[in-house]
Amino acid sequence: MEQTLKIPTHIGFIMDGNGRWATQRGLSRSDGHRQGAEAMKKVVKACSQKGIKVVSIYAFSCENWSKRPQTEIKFLFSLITQFVKKEMKDYVKSGYRVRFSGDLSQLPKSTQNAVQKIIDASKDNQGLIVNIALNYGSHQEIVRAVNRILQSGLREIDEQMLEDCLYSAGLPPLDLVVRSSGEKRLSNFMLWQASYSELIFLDKYWPDFDEDTLDEILKEYSKRDRRFGGIS
Repeated sequence: MEQTLKIPTHIGFIMDGNGRWATQRGLSRSDGHRQGAEAMKKVVKACSQKGIKVVSIYAFSCENWSKRPQTEIKFLFSLITQFVKKEMKDYVKSGYRVRFSGDLSQLPKSTQNAVQKIIDASKDNQGLIVNIALNYGSHQEIVRAVNRILQSGLREIDEQMLEDCLYSAGLPPLDLVVRSSGEKRLSNFMLWQASYSELIFLDKYWPDFDEDTLDEILKEYSKRDRRFGGIS
């Protein structure tokens, strides 16, 4: 009897292993990042086809600035800028709404301009929401939210006030977080939003993710009993 799949409303992907995927094949890390971008297109399209409403993608953390070679960072932002300019036109045509989470003010101007154009072009779309975490860190996001509340003059807050000041304001909480490459940690990714999410860690590297991988993920998610602190 075929398993009935439970479809998460909001799924997050920590894209990991591009460099290791490339190294194993005698390729450059840049080649790995290019293939990772291709995998992202496949996975996002598959998520839309499955009826998932929101996909959050961890593209670049604010910690990456000091922990990766500057040549690689420069290439990454060049790749991101090209990807947004060219490939994301298909996102707009497909009805996706593109959002970004993170401090975009520190990005290269060309990247900032490309990002703003895709935000504006897709803002009225009603399809899948693609939320890209770029120069993002959850600790930074929460501190930023608290400071915004303090600047408003309030001295006491509740959870809803804080949620309204997060980059993800208006999005549902994460139902599921998936990380590639076999690493088993969240690495400062949407910690507030993932407080009750299911976690799946796969050994395959991100460039190997595709539609079949998403099916594998959804089958595992469908086995989970989500109790949110209650009992079955």
